[in-house]
Amino acid sequence: MGRRLAALVALVTMAGTAAAGDGLPPSVQAALAYRDLPADSLSLYVENLATGEPVLQWNQDEPRNPASVMKLLTTLVALDSLGPTYTWKTEVYLLGDVKGETLEGDLLLKGYGDPYLVSERLWQIVRSIRRAGIDRISGDLLLDDSYFDISGYDPGAFDDRPLRAYNVAPNALMMNFKAVRYIFEPDAATSSVDLSLLPALENLQVVNHLSLANGSCRGYQRGITITANEDVDEMIFSGTFPSGCRSYSMYRTALTHNEFAYGMFKALWREGGGEFAGGWKNVVYSDDAEPFLSFDSLPLADIITRVNKYSNNVMARQIFLTLAAEEFGAPGTLENGRKAVNRWLDEHGMDFDGLVLDNGAGLSRDARITAAQLATLLRYAYDSPFMPEFMSSLSVTGLDGTLARRYADRALAGMGHIKTGSLDDVTTIAGYLQARSGNRYIVVSLQNYPGVHRGTGDEVQTALLRWLYDL
Repeated sequence: MGRRLAALVALVTMAGTAAAGDGLPPSVQAALAYRDLPADSLSLYVENLATGEPVLQWNQDEPRNPASVMKLLTTLVALDSLGPTYTWKTEVYLLGDVKGETLEGDLLLKGYGDPYLVSERLWQIVRSIRRAGIDRISGDLLLDDSYFDISGYDPGAFDDRPLRAYNVAPNALMMNFKAVRYIFEPDAATSSVDLSLLPALENLQVVNHLSLANGSCRGYQRGITITANEDVDEMIFSGTFPSGCRSYSMYRTALTHNEFAYGMFKALWREGGGEFAGGWKNVVYSDDAEPFLSFDSLPLADIITRVNKYSNNVMARQIFLTLAAEEFGAPGTLENGRKAVNRWLDEHGMDFDGLVLDNGAGLSRDARITAAQLATLLRYAYDSPFMPEFMSSLSVTGLDGTLARRYADRALAGMGHIKTGSLDDVTTIAGYLQARSGNRYIVVSLQNYPGVHRGTGDEVQTALLRWLYDL
């Protein structure tokens, strides 16, 4: 047994006799020492929900990068301000006369920021139009996404990976997260690789230069390299794909938002047997006419579950811009989103000195919040009438969301409702844990240190939660 491992075992053995208020729990100290992590890289806050008394405080007022734990602030403000039944709408206008089965004119879609307008939801819109007896559109598809303004957004600015789905820009008429699922299947008979995509967008060109090679199904992206042209309307796939893979898929973004919306609408329209040969135009539609169809999104309570359990960045940013538009009027902007959240904090007497919101999703190198501030939010949420909706939006330890594979075979499984966060050199958790005693606690851990995201930070969090569970 190595020295560091022996030290870890000794400290863990001592953990049961340590008082909660005597600095860090010995098991947490041991986890830090074992990985040579400085104690000042960590902020902790634990509070007993029954008494309101802090159980553990460590660097709790130090602003740190929270990664995706910042979504707790955005989703709580939205839930409290807009209510759990709030819905977004997508409007359809017929700009022309319907003669027989033909719309002689343009069809217009106006978006208001629905964060979850995915394929099956858009199909419901298409089907509603078809049920009205319209089989053909003679004009163009007009797209109004003016409800949000995110001008100047660079999808590659965060980590130079502009095709990754988490880097998608928010958009008031975002469809399917502007992401394509590419599916790769080996064809042994021809020694080639079949490539298909969902949705099948005819305005996206795909060039398949993949070759098949003997090997097991492993390796980064299974040996696939993706190269996009400047307009992101052509994807070139190259490299060698292992024959051991029965099937492999990945999601990547493509096209502009409007081009994607056009391609997706056209594909679904034709798939349903409709005819449409027109193009698309971006417009700002300000007529007071009643829409032909107003399609409601899923309610906010369902949306924040998808945001928090699966840490969906673009959906969180859609909510952030919605708060801006609802509070200050359209278009929703990042600046007004920050103002809306800060106004809510002021109205509730929460002085969050040092808070840096950035985009409200936590996908940021600059975002900052303290462990004590996050605990204040979690306490407010727990006392709120909407506590059930908020708590159920968090991952359940060992069961679902980002924690489905953590704590699954331990006593902690099912005992916590927790939001996780991770970026390079950042690992965080914040939420609620029910201890063996039946007591429930607020628990927050923020750690910023080089390499801590590679698993060492998870070990510290596990030590904390195990200690708290046995408290």
